[in-house]
Amino acid sequence: MNVYTTQPFQVVYSLFEHEYLGYLFESYVVQVNSKGQLTLQHQNISAKNADEFRARLDADDFKLIAMMDQIQQDAVLRKFSPKKKLSAADFFLKVYDPERGDKALQEAISRHMQTQMGKILELLRNGKTTFIMGKDGDPTWRQIHIAPERATVLFHFRRNADNTHYFPTVKYAGQKLEFQYKNATLICHTPAWLLLNDQVYSFEKNVDGKKLQPFLNKKFIVVPRSVEENYYSKFVAPLVEQFDVHAKGFDIRDEKYVPSPYLTFSEIAATEAPATVAGRDEAAAQEKGRILFDLSFKYGDYMVETREAKRISVSMEKTPDSYVFHKLIRDVSTEKKFLKELGKRSLEVKNGHAVLEKSEAFSWLNSNLQGLEEIGFTVQQSQRDGKNYFIGDITLDVGITEKNDWFDIYGTVRFGEFEVPFIRLKNNILTRNSEFILPNGQVAIIPEEWFTQYIELFAFAEGEEHLTLRRHHMALVNDLQNGNLATVTMSRRLEKLRGFETIEDQPMPAGFRGELRPYQKAGYNWLHFVQNYKFGGCLADDMGLGKTVQTLAMLQHRKENGAESATLLVMPTSLVYNWMNEAQKFTPSLRILNYTGTYREKNVELFSEYDVVLTSYGIVRLDAELLKTYYFDYIILDESQAIKNPDSNTSRSVRELKSRHRLILTGTPVENSTMDLWAQMSFINPGLLGSQHFFRNEFLKPIEKEKDEQKTRRLHALIKPFILRRHKSQVAKELPEKIENTTFCKMTEEQEHAYEETKSYYRNKILTNLEENGPGNTQFMLLQGLTKLRQIANHPLMTDPGYEGSSGKLKEVVHKTTDVVSKGHKVLIFSQFVKHLEIIKRSLDKREIKYTYLDGNTKNRHEQVERFQQDESIQVFLISLKAGGVGLNLTAADYVFILDPWWNPAVEAQAIDRAHRIGQQNTVFTYKFITKDTVEEKILALQNRKIRLVTDLISTDETVIKSLTKEDIDNLLS
Repeated sequence: MNVYTTQPFQVVYSLFEHEYLGYLFESYVVQVNSKGQLTLQHQNISAKNADEFRARLDADDFKLIAMMDQIQQDAVLRKFSPKKKLSAADFFLKVYDPERGDKALQEAISRHMQTQMGKILELLRNGKTTFIMGKDGDPTWRQIHIAPERATVLFHFRRNADNTHYFPTVKYAGQKLEFQYKNATLICHTPAWLLLNDQVYSFEKNVDGKKLQPFLNKKFIVVPRSVEENYYSKFVAPLVEQFDVHAKGFDIRDEKYVPSPYLTFSEIAATEAPATVAGRDEAAAQEKGRILFDLSFKYGDYMVETREAKRISVSMEKTPDSYVFHKLIRDVSTEKKFLKELGKRSLEVKNGHAVLEKSEAFSWLNSNLQGLEEIGFTVQQSQRDGKNYFIGDITLDVGITEKNDWFDIYGTVRFGEFEVPFIRLKNNILTRNSEFILPNGQVAIIPEEWFTQYIELFAFAEGEEHLTLRRHHMALVNDLQNGNLATVTMSRRLEKLRGFETIEDQPMPAGFRGELRPYQKAGYNWLHFVQNYKFGGCLADDMGLGKTVQTLAMLQHRKENGAESATLLVMPTSLVYNWMNEAQKFTPSLRILNYTGTYREKNVELFSEYDVVLTSYGIVRLDAELLKTYYFDYIILDESQAIKNPDSNTSRSVRELKSRHRLILTGTPVENSTMDLWAQMSFINPGLLGSQHFFRNEFLKPIEKEKDEQKTRRLHALIKPFILRRHKSQVAKELPEKIENTTFCKMTEEQEHAYEETKSYYRNKILTNLEENGPGNTQFMLLQGLTKLRQIANHPLMTDPGYEGSSGKLKEVVHKTTDVVSKGHKVLIFSQFVKHLEIIKRSLDKREIKYTYLDGNTKNRHEQVERFQQDESIQVFLISLKAGGVGLNLTAADYVFILDPWWNPAVEAQAIDRAHRIGQQNTVFTYKFITKDTVEEKILALQNRKIRLVTDLISTDETVIKSLTKEDIDNLLS
């Protein structure tokens, strides 16, 4: 029977009993007559049609209607039936079958229904009209009322000689409520809601209906003496904790104490199952190396965990003739004060727990232990921990004293009463193992900051029983002193070095012919400076600034000031002739031995008759055993990047040689990797950067992979005192101008077709591999693909011998070469690819343009250089970038062509420096030839932002390839 919304109506809530689900409410709207009375005209209301009756519903009504929908049998069927096609009758008959019913599902349904009913009854308390439904389905059969106040329950226990009587009494508004034998009904159990005489009562302290149910039709329960003790401990004690209990025949004693806070810590093992650890904080910390803090409070002899929600704890004591229940009442406000104290000290305790990383935890303990104990905390380790950790004061005193050519290091660590030599922590610091075993077996946790503060000290120091640092580690010693990490004592001479502002001027040797430019004289003074302090040095001036002449001046000075043995000068074979020429020109009195060639005299006794022995890296490798029997005055490595691979035979052989002083000369200290720097620095100042393993972990990986600027600065600070690097723009003001140009070349149609075909092939292959296997497995394929594309951008003939078309770049290069030559200029043409030079050669031959040529296989390098420098009819020099990038003086040229630029601008700069160096009188014009719409153009754009790992020292090829992102690769191949 429909209710009309155009006429008055009212929403009502009707209680009925379901055969299986117990007491439920259903919502209805009922038509109201002209006298304001409810009529028999009614209809069910649900969330589906509630909006039609919105005019007379409030927010609580909408909530109630929706909640009542959720407890109707169809909703229960949808929520709990795994077979959705099962009818309601079949479902309930199966689940509630007395013999084969599903008990677990019954309990789950009951929990759901009770929770919903409890919420519904709370909302109905807000003045809602409520009825009991008639057997004929009339929703307004008998009105009931929800009592506005809550009733109280007092549980009684009377222990007598034979048994114990147990019963409850109920009071409402101060009056005893007679509910036994009164047809009272519990319409909800959790919590209890009692229907009595058309009134529905709720209870304080959320009494469970199961505790009242037995007494609806029973005066009391008898507990026999035989089960008394078990009953009292399992039932009475929890009841006393939660509710008001009146006892006769035994005692209930209220006990109040001032709580004492206990902070207990324990290690969370990686293997510990989440179920064995209480709370979400611990479960989230299932990994090795974390510490769990547990806050609890001691009340008299009782320990209460903070995470326990109950404010009252009860324990039972059996006396000779009865029982005593000790009712401990917690002081929550005092507990909160102690909790705040931990918060002030940055330990955030939630639900009684806090979890910290082990190192952070013990650092916190060491800093706060004393303060916590002063305000009443007891800090202790859990007895279930396998390890016994030390907590207490940890202090460290480190002293450094200069002794001759090294620094002595001594230090003492105090762990409470124990004093331990600092050197005992060496392996722990180097391996970042924070656990140190004390003499009594306790485990002390080394403060986390020590690993950062002292790892370099242990990595660079030598000795197992006693630590020493070489003098070249003075920057580290300064840092330790400035950071108040060590007390330093040193001689007046070294103190002077620490505060020096200018390097002393040194007189030029009498036998030096010529004059050094001001910056070269400064370099000569610097070489004396590192020599006087017994440091190894790296002269890393730009190419063309005269490293050779500065070194020769220093060697002449050594000769004139009583050098006791010869100097060994090691270089690429191609530079031997250049050194001999320069020595003849500037230091003719130096006795030079050319220790190269197949027929060299392998006799080190011969060296004493010479001042300088010139040799190559190859000879050092071959004659290593012989050469290391001689103690040289200096060992000098020219183009020292030749030893950049520390594991190569060349690098090993050179490091084994013996000398008083060591010096390296290079324009590019780093070519491929930061490890290049380690190899060369370790030659001039052994141990300066620690072991190779240490350097890789502490510097190479952070700098190259993580772009760690702090590590980059730290590396600079360590090497800065031993490197002198000047740029031409800074010092060689007399050099003529260098004008750089970029010439863009358009591909021919045939060339473009070849390029696009190759690009598509590699793009698909590389990007697919990148998706499937990540960047690590793509580098070789990427390098291969980029190389092929670069070659096609030069000329497709380089990859396809059958190619019959032309090349846009070749046309442009030949055109510009012809133009330059016709105006009487000389030009250096560099290419990374010998194949490319071969193609250029054929074009020059056709035009009868004369040239000289140099690549890695050229034997008569000197002759080629002399012809180009002296013969005016030869205006072109074709040079492979690798073979001619260093050691050549080609100032006759005033044009430089770079045909195929690559990642490393430093390599290109070296090539340009063959012409733009001291002695050049003319403006030098450089041209980079870039093929448009190819990978060359994109490489040019990437150069600026991808290769500056360590400013002015590190510029790499391999490292840039490794650091390319998927986006970079995508752009290169687009």
